[in-house]
Amino acid sequence: MLQRSRERNTRLWVALATPGVVWLLLFFLAPLYVVLAIVFGQVDPLFRTAVPVWNPLAWNADQFLYVLSRIGPGGIYFPALIRTVGYVGAASILCLAIAFPVAYYVSRLAGRRKGVLIALLIAPFWISYMMRMLAWVNLLQNDGLVNRVLNFGGLFHVQIDWLTGQPLVVILSLAYGYVPYMILPLYAGLDRLSQSMLEASRDLGASRVSSFMRVTLPLCRPTVLAAVLLTCLPMLGDYFTNDLLSASPKTAMVGNLINDSVQAPGQTGQAGAFVMLVLIATVLPMIYYVRTTLRGDEVRT
Repeated sequence: MLQRSRERNTRLWVALATPGVVWLLLFFLAPLYVVLAIVFGQVDPLFRTAVPVWNPLAWNADQFLYVLSRIGPGGIYFPALIRTVGYVGAASILCLAIAFPVAYYVSRLAGRRKGVLIALLIAPFWISYMMRMLAWVNLLQNDGLVNRVLNFGGLFHVQIDWLTGQPLVVILSLAYGYVPYMILPLYAGLDRLSQSMLEASRDLGASRVSSFMRVTLPLCRPTVLAAVLLTCLPMLGDYFTNDLLSASPKTAMVGNLINDSVQAPGQTGQAGAFVMLVLIATVLPMIYYVRTTLRGDEVRT
């Protein structure tokens, strides 16, 4: 009877999950195939427009190889690739430094204020990302509030061109825009930590710092990894933030290269090649995360 009940539950959950899985596969695999047909397709010699080739046997890898040969050291796309890794890495570290204490406090120490604080954490999602970035444009203009504060009411003369290709501005704006995406997963993971294990470490004589370092951090390591991935992966394809707060080739990222290639005649296939490379770069850490999560589940069972 127990075996039959488990089989029924398994079939029920499979049936409930099937529509969502089909939906995701349909709207992931179909657009992906369109991108592949453009990347390995042709370019109309007269109008310089992309001509997708739907038959995989007739695909041409020239456009993909063109981009691939120019992303290595010395290639024209290599600086943008390095900037992307540097900006995304720095912004992710900054997001983690901001998000972890906030998520830890809300999940473990907030008490009765937890509901209000959760509502405040969700509040940034009610405001358009573009509106939040436009607010920073107003603040960072030459006559904006930031320069006014630095001038101390006219006591000093400070005139910093924040919106003319400053890497620091790009990093801070990425961290500001994506830090809510890191706080919520961290909160969800920290809130599910076993309170009995934390209490056991204290009963065995561990101090608060020792209990945090030896128990809390190892237990929430998969949560931290998931939060970092959920934050840095969309950053890799971000171009809007850089265009709005920098608009300079000196801070161009891979997302900006994709956007520029889409708008340039005859370079749609190259834009698709960039998309494929970003997809590969994002899938690999996701596979690593899934494997480590499965190994952790096997160890616990």
